[in-house]
Amino acid sequence: MTVILNTWIFEALVKQGTSQTALMQQVADLGADGVEVRREYFRDLPHETAAIGRLAQRLGLTVNYSVPDDVFTATGAFNPQLATYFAEGQAMGISKIKFNTGHFDRFTGDLAAELSALPLDQIEMNVENDQTTVSGTVPAITAFLKAAQQATPANIGYVYDLGNWAFTHGDAAASAQALAPYTNYIHLKNTEDQAGQLVTTADLDTGMYDWRQLLTLLPHDVPIALEYPMETDAAITQQLQLLRAEVGD
Repeated sequence: MTVILNTWIFEALVKQGTSQTALMQQVADLGADGVEVRREYFRDLPHETAAIGRLAQRLGLTVNYSVPDDVFTATGAFNPQLATYFAEGQAMGISKIKFNTGHFDRFTGDLAAELSALPLDQIEMNVENDQTTVSGTVPAITAFLKAAQQATPANIGYVYDLGNWAFTHGDAAASAQALAPYTNYIHLKNTEDQAGQLVTTADLDTGMYDWRQLLTLLPHDVPIALEYPMETDAAITQQLQLLRAEVGD
């Protein structure tokens, strides 16, 4: 099983000024198979993306790319920035790139033509259930993915984000069953209600979700990323061991 560390894990270090480039060796030392870098964490994007590409190759790490932007804009236009994001990904040698769907419901263009302009033969494109009703519901996600399957032979798929279902009041189990055929990647984090406020926890076993049971509803051969802040390498190691005890090495 391929296990990825999303750099949100290192939020405290990032806030102190540590670059994602500097985190690459730490990810390798922790024994993960790869890293998911977050676009919003870059400070010197051209320099850092090139450096990450070189380091990933040297360290033998898979790189995935999380971009906090929508495929379709508020007016339904195909986002003109997507080509730029893919180019950034190419500089890092990424395997997967992740977006939110956005307002596909307002799109009136030629989806096949728009998608054909992206290097989908080199980078796998996925959309995630985010924490909004626009992009974080099963109907919104499946509407786009079904259309994408008809528009291109490329494998455009879905990132199942467990913790985000709490924010859209979605049924995590029913959503897993509905979206399993499209799932290329899994983001694991748990969520709990603290005095009426939803909070991402620092432990998979703490929260409202039975992550082990939910994994049985999803494909067993797709990468899994841990995606929640942790304070120490010891905590990260413990969570990696917890996950691998369930899914295997």
